[in-house]
Amino acid sequence: MNSELEKIRPAVLKEAEQIFNLIRQHDSDLISRPLGDIVQNIDRFVVCEAGGEIVGCAAWHILPEIGAPERASVEIQSVAVRADFRRHQVGTRIVRDILGRVRRFDPAQAIVLTFAPEFFRSLGFTPIPKTQVMHKLYMGCINCTKHANPFTCPEIAMALELRNND
Repeated sequence: MNSELEKIRPAVLKEAEQIFNLIRQHDSDLISRPLGDIVQNIDRFVVCEAGGEIVGCAAWHILPEIGAPERASVEIQSVAVRADFRRHQVGTRIVRDILGRVRRFDPAQAIVLTFAPEFFRSLGFTPIPKTQVMHKLYMGCINCTKHANPFTCPEIAMALELRNND
């Protein structure tokens, strides 16, 4: 794949269905998202476009830290790359783009819950206990249709510190 032909940019509403379908192609390693959720959060999606088609996507979400707003984290979600564009740095470029975009908020860290820990490890993320992301577990995992318990779910919690001065 020619990276000059691939463009990383914010998603727009008319792409919600393409994003929905791309995420659904990864049903074994991503938690699905309803189309309505994608539409409501389109302003937090980044896509990779190649040849007029969406070939990769990811989203971000701010996770508050109760009683300490300055310790809020940013969760990176729904990282999906079309099979024929994998191993061409599309996912890496999308995640780095999101990290660049969210730095303006000065979050303490970026977190992920993932079935692909090696990918995120290559970007500097390190495993953390799920007990460190209780807000995420309460707000997101409580509604999961794949696993009954977030602590027995095989997803790995990982974090990337974004500040060195705390």
